Amino acid sequence: MKSFWLLFIFLISVETGFAQLQLEKQLTFAESLFVQEKYFDAITEAKRLSFFDITSQYSFRVNSLIAESYRQGGKFSEAVHYFTKAEIAANNVKELFKTKIEIIKINILRRAFYLVDHQLDDMGKDARFAADSSSLQYWRGWNYLFHDDWEKAVETLGKIDSAATLKNICEEVQKKKYSVSFAKGLSVVLPGAGQIYTGNYVSGVLSLGWNVLLGYLTVQAFSADRAFDGMAIGTLLWLRFYNGNLSNAEKFAVEKNELIKNETLDYLQKNYQGLKP
Repeated sequence: MKSFWLLFIFLISVETGFAQLQLEKQLTFAESLFVQEKYFDAITEAKRLSFFDITSQYSFRVNSLIAESYRQGGKFSEAVHYFTKAEIAANNVKELFKTKIEIIKINILRRAFYLVDHQLDDMGKDARFAADSSSLQYWRGWNYLFHDDWEKAVETLGKIDSAATLKNICEEVQKKKYSVSFAKGLSVVLPGAGQIYTGNYVSGVLSLGWNVLLGYLTVQAFSADRAFDGMAIGTLLWLRFYNGNLSNAEKFAVEKNELIKNETLDYLQKNYQGLKP
């Protein structure tokens, strides 16, 4: 009888070891598909492994792999879902921190700026992550950067020695950006000046010319006691062109700043060598 139980235990151990070996092979296979950029296939094989992993031994690695595959495929909501499952399955503080940061990086890309601020604040209050405060500051800087708040990005990244290159890039953007209020203010004083300030010279000169012409015609009409003509020209035409000049100055400044921002983000994506979302 004793021999029977020993044989039974031996067979169970062999079967368990064999099953674990098969799961390890399956995970290796799924990871190899990911490396080959076959993300959909990697997800399929990882989910198959998860189904047979009844002890959830591979839960963290599998869910992380699925999440990363979804991220590479641009499926951000699905990626966050599986990174959240990986977060729950984390085996230690290091894995927990890494997974939370991955979720934050995706939310930065999704422009969920206020959510990222909240998540970083929560992590900053967690004593388990006290040693990683620089990393939290780094990703906060990226969040400001994507939020088009370059001044705060410079201030935040300036506290991290290793982020000097990224901080310098943000400072350059600050110098390049146009002041929307200044552009509009210039056009209040001198129609067309705001457009010229933003580099739209033709629009600026035309705006100045039309405003000067209509202003002259309005004054001439009133001087000749043609009040109706003066009001018609001044109210319907001159005022329209004057207001259009203000709107254009603001619009051009906003468009230029958006172009500068997008060019910078594109440069960072293709050329920046440091950590990025």
